[in-house]
Amino acid sequence: MTTPAKPDVELQQHDAVGRLNYGFELVRRDFFKLLGGGVLVCLASPRLPGQESGHPADDQDENIPQNISAWIHIGGDAAVTVYTGKAEMGQNIRTSLTQQVAEELRVPMSSVKLVMADTALTPFDMGTFGSRTTPTMGPQLRKAAASAREILIGMAAERLQADRSNLSVADGKITNPRTGQSVSYAELSAGQQLSAVIQDAHISAAPDWLIAGTAAAKVNGRAFVTGQHKYTSDLKWPGMLYGKVLRPTAFHATLVSLDSSEAEKMPGITVVRDGSFVGVAGPDEFSAAKALAALKAKWDAPQQISDSELFSSLRTRKAAHGQSYDVNGPDIKGSMEQGLASADKTLTQTYTVSYIAHVPLEPRAAVAEWSDGKLTVWTGSQRPFAVRDELAQKFHLAHKDVRVIIPDTGSAYGGKHTGDAALEAARLAKAAGKPVKLVWTREEEFTWAYFRPAGVIDIKAGVRKDGTITAWQHDNYNSGSSGIETPYNIANQKIEFHPSDAPLRQGSYRGLAAPANFFARESHMDELAHAVGMDPLEFRLKNLTDSRLRAVFEAAAQKIGWDQQKSSPTRGFGIAGGTEKGSYVATCAEVAIDPASGEVRVRRIVEAFECGAVVNPNGLNNQITGAITQGLGGALFEAVHLSNGKILNPHLSQYRVPRFSDVPQIEVVVLDRKDLPSAGAGETPIMGVAPAIANAIFAATGTRLRSLPLVPEGLRKA
Repeated sequence: MTTPAKPDVELQQHDAVGRLNYGFELVRRDFFKLLGGGVLVCLASPRLPGQESGHPADDQDENIPQNISAWIHIGGDAAVTVYTGKAEMGQNIRTSLTQQVAEELRVPMSSVKLVMADTALTPFDMGTFGSRTTPTMGPQLRKAAASAREILIGMAAERLQADRSNLSVADGKITNPRTGQSVSYAELSAGQQLSAVIQDAHISAAPDWLIAGTAAAKVNGRAFVTGQHKYTSDLKWPGMLYGKVLRPTAFHATLVSLDSSEAEKMPGITVVRDGSFVGVAGPDEFSAAKALAALKAKWDAPQQISDSELFSSLRTRKAAHGQSYDVNGPDIKGSMEQGLASADKTLTQTYTVSYIAHVPLEPRAAVAEWSDGKLTVWTGSQRPFAVRDELAQKFHLAHKDVRVIIPDTGSAYGGKHTGDAALEAARLAKAAGKPVKLVWTREEEFTWAYFRPAGVIDIKAGVRKDGTITAWQHDNYNSGSSGIETPYNIANQKIEFHPSDAPLRQGSYRGLAAPANFFARESHMDELAHAVGMDPLEFRLKNLTDSRLRAVFEAAAQKIGWDQQKSSPTRGFGIAGGTEKGSYVATCAEVAIDPASGEVRVRRIVEAFECGAVVNPNGLNNQITGAITQGLGGALFEAVHLSNGKILNPHLSQYRVPRFSDVPQIEVVVLDRKDLPSAGAGETPIMGVAPAIANAIFAATGTRLRSLPLVPEGLRKA
């Protein structure tokens, strides 16, 4: 039948954190079932914006459990089960966390099993983002493991009637060397919970590590390469249906009418219309797709901007949800007027970055199942508890009645903070009365997922002839504030972020806004160096006193032979670096220019990286290499193109990502600082790639490229 749409319903309404807003309707009897009789007085608080695009995080603080049993259980079979709300997204954090627990418990890694990202079993966690797992979850699990170890030593001392200071611990056993007597963890715990509170136990120092700090093989690695591991899209339950969602013809489109009569006649098909949501569920993917195609919908979409207007609109369309703010705080650091007045030269430039897509190997997927009014969802997400909260809110459930389970997921790169597929699968399953699996197509990923924000960045700086930077003003429009501060010693600074009313859903990307801010800052540093006739590396070091950043710059330069390399019209060398998320990076790039075709090829990338004490060298090298490879795409050719509310390149045949043939020789230099706490390494390695390549192109050609992507069609068309 044909039904008119509510005139005020906006399908796929976007909010500040890049969520799809589904306003599922709560029927009157369900409302009173939740609340009973009487009068309810509600005070509505505004939604807190998420951490994407430079905003603070939206998670409410929840108490971190202080009981050992919340984190670790030692079974009667000597198996050690560890619970963490972090998710494994391909970054190999399962391995490094296993190493750290095994280190403190003095047990083999093979005896440790992690239960991750299950809201019914694991402690609350804000999410797997921001390079926070190693510096925050690692120490938490180490403290719990060390506390368990010390309690077990105390229990062993009583059983063996020995002074605990004389006991030794290895391989899950506690031994009295004087008598040769020993007792295992399994015997001591007898499979019971260690209900004691986490203590201030001795944590092993990095120089003393025996398991952490080694190049351990990936936990469960064989399951991934043989196909034994089941991703969300592989799950299949008895009686499960397959879901599809009707998408509008353009962003912000209003559904005028829907004729679902033809689809409803198809065998086994359930059609769902709930406020702003329209979808189908069928016995197989083919039937569901056929039913979706049979829906006849009419849409009304407003006029929207296109590529040609993007950057100008980001400057002028102030966001309703945020205000500009000075990153330096209420007081500008120094005086810009005095800084510019004392300069011999001033330079003002504008840099832009395009929208780009995350392109995860595994698209969004979810399996949802209702049972006795409770909801369980399996989905790929970086934030299981946030997805639980979304589901509870939309379906008017208590948190305890929603369980979210995250199987080890095929990448996210910051793109899976929200529960889009989970919400859709859950609504279809509720209507159908059966489990429903929904897997987004690649076109849906390219269109309805959120993007890395586009941005406009203005930088104005002053410099003396001797290379001293006297003033630095940095204004970022829309792309975010992460990595916006300069690591260089500049007496006079004004650094601001300006939220914009963006035309597309936008949110976290690997490094948030830092790749954009690094690109602008390190390109401008290069321009200043050339303006005063100084070597780009020498110029940076002159304005730098941070010893850790200096060390990675010097290490990268030495590895590539910076002092010996000379740029020419067909070969250029560039350098860039900085610090973010507690780690330090310096990247050198060598590019080759074909004068005839204008083609630019990156021949070599050398990157020096320091993140404190290294927990897993293999994992770290893989993270760095992967970040560099991903960074090539955003630097050279990745860009989302839009026109009047539509994405113009929503397929991999139209959206260029790095290929094997694009990958240059990559050399990684890791500075392992065992005297420093471990920092995260998932994001910072990507940040120097684009500016290093841009600076190398300039060194070869004299052409300064200030927009990302740099050379989508070759240098001559850039």
